[in-house]
Amino acid sequence: MELLELMKYRRSIRKYQDRQISRDDMETIIEAGTYAPNAGGGQRSIIVGIRNAELAEKIGRLNVARFDRSRLSGSYVSADQPSIIDDPTIKSGFYGAPAVCIVFAMKNFLYSIPDAFCCAENMVLMAAELGISSCIIARGEETFAGEIGAALLREWNIPENYTSRCFVTLGYCDGEYPQPKLRKVYRAKIIE
Repeated sequence: MELLELMKYRRSIRKYQDRQISRDDMETIIEAGTYAPNAGGGQRSIIVGIRNAELAEKIGRLNVARFDRSRLSGSYVSADQPSIIDDPTIKSGFYGAPAVCIVFAMKNFLYSIPDAFCCAENMVLMAAELGISSCIIARGEETFAGEIGAALLREWNIPENYTSRCFVTLGYCDGEYPQPKLRKVYRAKIIE
């Protein structure tokens, strides 16, 4: 598939089958993340892949635990692929995905958030190319803010000056793959 067609095809998936992705596919997806644009070519982001569905679920529940609904700017995402914004009864921010990649970046580096989300974008595009469904999830910092999260970071040897910026959930879509939403025409302009 050509790149623009792949971009048009890819969707954020929040309903997953109970089927794990292969280690080889996860390695390829992580490799794509390591080739993302990054400030000054510094390659500061750290990517941790989790292929343990139970651990992914545990971290997904930590991701929702500190979710503050009062900070939402909108209140609707999707009827086909509902988010925790649409359905407050969802208990995991990873929506049952059997695998997840966590993108860590330096806490006090000005460009750590853009660097992390560039990694995530490369990863979801690679996943789509491999036939794997994905979704970029935020709320990284608060996910590991408590003692359980801090213990995981120590176990994984994540440097103390790093924080989680985002997640990429990975798995196989449960149900029909969503159709594209119409593009809003006012979002793009060319000035000559």
